[in-house]
Amino acid sequence: MPTLVVLAAGMGSRYGGLKQIDPVGPSGETLLDYGVFDAIRAGFGKVVFVIRRDFEKVFREQVAAKYAGRVETALAFQSVDELPAPHAAPAGRGKPWGTAHAVWCARREARENFAVINADDFYGADAYAKLAGSLSAEGWPGAPGPWPWPPGPPGARPRQPHCLVGFRLAGTLSEHGTVSRGVCAVRGSHLVSIVEETAIRPEDVGPGRKFTGDEIVSMNCWGFTPAIFPLLEAEIASFLRIRGADAKAEIYLPAAVSHLVARRLVDVNVLAAAGSWFGVTYQEDKPRVRAAIAGLVKQGAYPAKLF
Repeated sequence: MPTLVVLAAGMGSRYGGLKQIDPVGPSGETLLDYGVFDAIRAGFGKVVFVIRRDFEKVFREQVAAKYAGRVETALAFQSVDELPAPHAAPAGRGKPWGTAHAVWCARREARENFAVINADDFYGADAYAKLAGSLSAEGWPGAPGPWPWPPGPPGARPRQPHCLVGFRLAGTLSEHGTVSRGVCAVRGSHLVSIVEETAIRPEDVGPGRKFTGDEIVSMNCWGFTPAIFPLLEAEIASFLRIRGADAKAEIYLPAAVSHLVARRLVDVNVLAAAGSWFGVTYQEDKPRVRAAIAGLVKQGAYPAKLF
């Protein structure tokens, strides 16, 4: 059974609190609860939470404890000092190293094929079903059809098949402020690149505007084999050599994977999400998220109490 890796080390600076344990469901459920619930019913057998060690206690007591008896759980810690040898964090570095680094920090716990999600995003049951299908022994290696480029040069490391659940840009915006999105270029079902677009407003999307709204974007909903870990480690080491002294620099997972795709070291199959994404980017987004959850419960998509 595949493993679910949950990126939960961020504190949500724009939102102003620990979004990962903020209730949005009718019985006090969090967005994270819905993700774990969907993963369990899709067939995931383990959940690994990547967190900062300074809120280990609250996570164990308020998050991991509620899943006891339902799914195996484990914690992995993202620390500024956890780096590939021989690199070391510069003095005074307090900011995390980014989502690519967070995934790499889960390498000791994610020993099977695994999915990656953000703790504070809602992806819907279809996304987890698609991930589970691709990550299962029957579904792997996933991407059907031929790779659209010729093989790499002699001696190059073989590409590893992975997947991304993509969402329509128009369904990922906030009416309360701008958002940043990784816009995907896709050839057939294969990822070609991801370009980070910042400060996207709803008025930027529509006919004749900068974006049509139909663009596929990455919301950090991925499927990987453990073969990704040494590749991410090499990406992190390269990043540290170039930008390690920059106190604010981070290496993001979409950028790292896009670079690996460009170098033809990985093949990423893009799976189109049938459901909707939503999340709490700003405090003002919360009523809309609560209403969406309430609607899904009313439709019977989720029970009134998950755990």
